[in-house]
Amino acid sequence: MENVNRTLYIPLYGKAQVSRKGLFLRDEMAETIWEAEAFPLKGKAKSKWLCYNMGMRSAVFDRWLEEKLTQLPDAVVLHIGCGLDSRMRRVDAGDHLWFDLDFPEVMAERKKYFRETETYRMLSGDAREGDWLSEIPGGVPGIVVMEGVSMYLRLPELQQLLKRLHTHFSQTSLLMDVYTVFAAKATKYKNPINEVGVTQVYGLDSPEEVTAASGLRFVTEHDLTPEDLIRQLPKREQGFFRVMFGGSMAKKIYRLYELEGKSQNLPENN
Repeated sequence: MENVNRTLYIPLYGKAQVSRKGLFLRDEMAETIWEAEAFPLKGKAKSKWLCYNMGMRSAVFDRWLEEKLTQLPDAVVLHIGCGLDSRMRRVDAGDHLWFDLDFPEVMAERKKYFRETETYRMLSGDAREGDWLSEIPGGVPGIVVMEGVSMYLRLPELQQLLKRLHTHFSQTSLLMDVYTVFAAKATKYKNPINEVGVTQVYGLDSPEEVTAASGLRFVTEHDLTPEDLIRQLPKREQGFFRVMFGGSMAKKIYRLYELEGKSQNLPENN
């Protein structure tokens, strides 16, 4: 795999570890895939603190998605940059159509472990292009999850992606995590993704940098480290985790934005 695609093993490892410990989420599939893949992570990429952070982040995304599924019973779910994540198993989507999207080489690996159904599809494509959208019903509400994706897209690419989504769906509800500009610059020198050869990422200091060009609007910023999840950690570790991954210090490098918008336009086919 290319370097960027190999970053998927970092959250996979984190979810497998917290699942084994009974923290935040239950993800037996992550445990199974990690045992089978045994990708040689090292250094900070295998830190227990990063595992906690990755598992907690996924739990926050899962909670948000569960709430949106209830609010939008006719919506299509789109998970952009799904990697080897088993969110479609962790979250009960009922009869909702669910589409997972990632690069062809990632999807080839994913298909070793997951199977399509009448309501679940795996799409091969580049998020920066729009051809894959033609395979997803348009003119209906869309719930879009972008976990660990935005930082690999240049600002114009991210703006164009969000604009396409806004145009394609009648209503778009989207949750995405972002690096700040400071974090993106610091990544060249210190970031667990360096362990798999990635040094170039991109950051945002305000959600308006993408909403103005996409037609979506900023709804709210979500907490990536909710207190009820922190309290699941061993007591001796909770304080350190709060300082390093929560509060004002963490917000200088990492944010979680919810965007939404309604469109009267016809679906895009490009």
